[in-house]
Amino acid sequence: MPARVHCRLFDPLACQCSDYANRKLHVPDCIKLTPQKVQALAWMPLSCAYRRIHEGRGLADWHPLISGDPESVHRAGVSVRGQTISEADLEGEEEALEHLAPDLLDERGA
Repeated sequence: MPARVHCRLFDPLACQCSDYANRKLHVPDCIKLTPQKVQALAWMPLSCAYRRIHEGRGLADWHPLISGDPESVHRAGVSVRGQTISEADLEGEEEALEHLAPDLLDERGA
């Protein structure tokens, strides 16, 4: 089930890592996504590009690599912009569980 909790390095407005090149220094357990690994990551939404590739669906028209526009994913309504909370703002694991997001399982624009 996808979660609304994001890593402290995640920039929730840009929807990307704020320090991708050095992420492992700050977050040693950071997961490098690949089409092969995404199958085991149930919290990744159906719209995830890695999941789409793994499932043989290819990239959607709204994907920035197809559209050439980094805002297309947000306009299509499949990004997490404005829908997440930083792990740094949570008090513990119980509070994190309150931020599961089953609605992210519903892929729009697939």
